[in-house]
Amino acid sequence: MSEPDFTGVVGRTVAESAPAWAEPPAAGRPNVVLILLDDVGFGQLGCYGSEIATPNIDRLAQGALRYTNFHVTPMCSPTRASLLTGRNHHSVGVGYLADFDTGYPGYRGRLTPHAATVAEMLGNVGYGCYAVGKWHLAPPDSLTSAGPFTHWPTRRGFDRWYGFLWGEDDQWHPELWEDQHLAATDEADGRHLSEKLVDRSCGYLGDHLTGTPDRPFLLYLALGACHAPHQAPQSYLNPYRGRFDAGWDIARREQLERQLAMGVVPSGTTLPPRNPDVPAWNDLAPREQRQCARLQEAFAGFMTHTDAQVGRLLQYLVDQGIDDNTMIIFMSDNGASGEGGRIGSINEYRYFLGLEENPATGDPELATIGSASTHNHYPSGWAQAGNTPLKYYKKHTYGGGVRVPFIVRPPSSLRAASDHNQPPTGFRRQFHHAIDVLPTILDLTGATAPTQYHGLEQLPLHGTSMRYSFEYPEARSTRRRQYFEMGGQRGIWADGWKAVAMHEVGQSFDADQWELFHLDEDFAEIHDLGRDHPELLTELQQAWWQAAEEYGVLPLDDRAQARVFAGDPRNRQPQVRRMLPGSRVMSAATGVDFGSRPFEIDARLAPLSASSAGVLLAHGRRAAGFALYVQNSRLCFDYNLAGDHTLIGTTADSVLNAERLGVIVARNGSGTVCAELVIDGVAQGGGELPQYFPAGFGTFSTQCGHNGPSAVSNDYPSPFRFGPELRDVTVRLGERDDAAAESIAAALRQQ
Repeated sequence: MSEPDFTGVVGRTVAESAPAWAEPPAAGRPNVVLILLDDVGFGQLGCYGSEIATPNIDRLAQGALRYTNFHVTPMCSPTRASLLTGRNHHSVGVGYLADFDTGYPGYRGRLTPHAATVAEMLGNVGYGCYAVGKWHLAPPDSLTSAGPFTHWPTRRGFDRWYGFLWGEDDQWHPELWEDQHLAATDEADGRHLSEKLVDRSCGYLGDHLTGTPDRPFLLYLALGACHAPHQAPQSYLNPYRGRFDAGWDIARREQLERQLAMGVVPSGTTLPPRNPDVPAWNDLAPREQRQCARLQEAFAGFMTHTDAQVGRLLQYLVDQGIDDNTMIIFMSDNGASGEGGRIGSINEYRYFLGLEENPATGDPELATIGSASTHNHYPSGWAQAGNTPLKYYKKHTYGGGVRVPFIVRPPSSLRAASDHNQPPTGFRRQFHHAIDVLPTILDLTGATAPTQYHGLEQLPLHGTSMRYSFEYPEARSTRRRQYFEMGGQRGIWADGWKAVAMHEVGQSFDADQWELFHLDEDFAEIHDLGRDHPELLTELQQAWWQAAEEYGVLPLDDRAQARVFAGDPRNRQPQVRRMLPGSRVMSAATGVDFGSRPFEIDARLAPLSASSAGVLLAHGRRAAGFALYVQNSRLCFDYNLAGDHTLIGTTADSVLNAERLGVIVARNGSGTVCAELVIDGVAQGGGELPQYFPAGFGTFSTQCGHNGPSAVSNDYPSPFRFGPELRDVTVRLGERDDAAAESIAAALRQQ
């Protein structure tokens, strides 16, 4: 908050002077609650036609406005960048996920300081600003307990923050941070992540209302739901057992019927064909159908559980008497995710690590889906059903990737100006985009976007206020044009028309075939009119290139997650990192990059006794990773390749009185990857591993002397801390294995 100019008089004495007092925040400014869901498709809420129960969200929608033509970017970090800054995502440096910095201005993976956030703008006029949940806007090289914290929420305008830094987290055992330190967690508390996030939201608001009740507030609640893993309490899973046995083909038809009856989509809307990667339900084997249905049951239970937590927050606003003067915005960051593939995934990390999917081995394993023992993701067929009636998914620039549910309930100050003192309700059909949310908040709070912030010139806002549409349902959209781009997928909307180019990874961008849809008459993007209107299609293509130049989209990059291999070349070289007991390093970019390379782990200890036990070094968590640990006087190495465990151990009592323990992972003379356990410099046996640990996914932290928030190995409970005998651990990383890296990169490019 800036210091106002002094307007009093300073004389030689108090008697000769006149004081001046800073003006308090303007009375009556509305509070703002911005609730962001993750990977929730256009049709996955009850109020948008879903059969999944979302009664609290539906109740909010009944007294608010539901937009059916609201758009976002096709991925999470970019949408958050646009939402919080009011600018296009490439312009602020987040052209793709925050996980990657490719060395170009539009793809730094962090918000430029030349784009102040909504928290910085509202904080400047006296708001208390609180962020809870997923951030995913901090680049990997800042993800350590020591910072730098420049790109963390508390350095981008938020007074308090509680949540997780990466793009997803385990719903039962999340790695949570508060402000700028790792949050204390009770490993056995049994609380679901969504419950913890809403608890903390209410706690922050309680502190605000107690300490500064006259100040307005901004609460940004970015839930992990409903991004995979799709996990929820069993009591929410049970009601959906058997509900999806008929499959996604029938579900899509029934959902469209509900949407037509409700007025969510225009009369005459029809379903597009199944996406190319989606099989007909009846073509699946019975075992595959059981797995696919069970995975959708887990998602549905997760969605209903999320609704219950949103309901708790909304009721808190009512109970505190602040509901009436609070603007509520509720939306998703992109369409439903097709990353589960043909039959879904019991362990989603297999997708991110470029590994082939392992189907469930039988009904007992299917019964665990949604629990703490799986990291599941539903099939792409259910994702397309969740995006009904749209095509494709998250990552695509077709409607299934970029058109999402959007609900807004204006504050009482606007309702008082409407007819009969009633809030504006009903559907709104105007085209709008994530960049329009911040200008709308500024419009309703009376705040302004600064031209200078912290001495830096600011980018102009790219969005426009949506306020006009609150009061005038039939008004023409104030937006005239909006481009889309994600990983080489391209699109542009202009005055009701949309051009889309589907890009195949590795092919020339000049070979992309553009399609043309008249969205005002073709909601589901079924009828390609490019041949009927070639001049318009050419005009839109040219407009896309102009936007790409203007907003920093170039250079086009179709490498997706494989771009990790094109990052800072320093990360590909041999490295040495010393870690101290209790420490944690959050990402490969901060110096511990085990991906596709040989490595050595060397622990120094005081002489060990029969009672010495615990983790020496762990990388990852229950779903994937590896751990070097001591148990029952044996040195053990558990290599967890996304659920496939390779366990290697020494003989009984082998570590007694030992002072150096380690493991060497490298190729042997025949080219096989092996792990060799070492005690006081002497090899003590080992075994073969399936491969080097894959590169390409950065959400594994490395922990010294402990393993949490969940255990890599089934052999011990988290955190399994080592005692005071552990002095330090040195990690030596060899050069990246080009053949191993290319194998993973090829798999990631194919995805």
